[in-house]
Amino acid sequence: MIVLVALLAFYLAFNLGANDVANSMGTSVGSKAVTLRQALIIAGILEFTGAVLFGSAVSETLATDIVNPVLFAATPKVLLLGMVSVLIACGLWMQIATSFGLPVSSSHAVVGAIAGFSWVAAGIRAVDWSSIGIITLAWIATPIVSGAIASGFYSIIKHYILDKPDPLFRLREWIPWLSAALLSVVGVIVLPTVSKPIQVFLWNNWGLALPAHDIPLGLGAIASVTLSLVSWRQLETRQTKERSPITNYQLPITNPIERQLGRFQVLSACCVAFAHGSNDVGNAIAPLAAIAYIRRTGSVPLANFSVPLWILVLGGLGIVAGLAIWGKNVITTVGENIIPLKPSGGFCAELATATTVLLASRLGLPVSTSHALVGGVVGIGMVQNFRSIRFSTLRSIGSAWLTTIPITAALAAGIFSVANWVMGNG
Repeated sequence: MIVLVALLAFYLAFNLGANDVANSMGTSVGSKAVTLRQALIIAGILEFTGAVLFGSAVSETLATDIVNPVLFAATPKVLLLGMVSVLIACGLWMQIATSFGLPVSSSHAVVGAIAGFSWVAAGIRAVDWSSIGIITLAWIATPIVSGAIASGFYSIIKHYILDKPDPLFRLREWIPWLSAALLSVVGVIVLPTVSKPIQVFLWNNWGLALPAHDIPLGLGAIASVTLSLVSWRQLETRQTKERSPITNYQLPITNPIERQLGRFQVLSACCVAFAHGSNDVGNAIAPLAAIAYIRRTGSVPLANFSVPLWILVLGGLGIVAGLAIWGKNVITTVGENIIPLKPSGGFCAELATATTVLLASRLGLPVSTSHALVGGVVGIGMVQNFRSIRFSTLRSIGSAWLTTIPITAALAAGIFSVANWVMGNG
């Protein structure tokens, strides 16, 4: 049975990757900073890494906080059957949405499905409404926060670099600040965990006890300085080759300003891919983690629940397979059909998305990466030109967001009811 359930989790992760790849690479492809093939390779590596290293916190939240597991303590097999229903319902809905190119929220889908089967299985008390309330508030706040951060970033770049008569000189001055901002997004969240083995090694081998934040700060500083030096050299090389004045910063292919910001955008896309893998893998593997726990212990997951490494790896592989095989549909919607994007705007949207989602992952909140990126793109549009925003696309995306919870809740409730009746429990 565990093999069958693992296949269902892989199916959900596959569709999640196919749909949500646009969250990490859609704007980069839309602004022509990278090709579709390059985007899929970059996203594949970083999505998998984020899922394995940081995917457990959100998985534990979804597996234990949406449904009240105490009500299933005497009937763990009912909870197991419900989680199987969640995998099927969410996988089906994500596949349907992806076929229409709609970037729906996998977080919405999983939370709605868990609430739907729980209500049918054990009544309204089975749903932890306080947790759903907190998560819902996070969903509402996500596009607002991301949009505000993106518009703030872009306003600074536009005012201090793009709109100046000497944008190339201004960009040189701002490169260290852009490098620090970009690397701080991931560094503040990721480096403390990554640097722990270094700290342990220094203590065990040389008895050197460094303060907890010294190594992350040192690594971040080295990376920021290195990125600044490399960026300055790239600008000098480009200027030497062209030997022509900068007259129009709105040509991302030929203009060195947008070309250099396009390189920053690729790095910011890497941040979003890592952030997406760390947060959204939980949507695919949380039900499997709960099922594996029930099969292993014969009880429902309560305290001291953790996600095994093999489940995190399975979820990461599923996401990578989905984005590689079927990921281009949603990329077009997010990267090209909301606003016309240039690398400068795409960089700010992705940096805002990474900031929002990585902080949520650190707090264990299953927020929507789709919400964060769409909010970031709209924030850029508000600064660039309000009329450039294609509201017809936003209406389609918004409708998919609003219908995801009731559809997956109904699907999971229906699948669970039928399966429970077949098993003779109903």
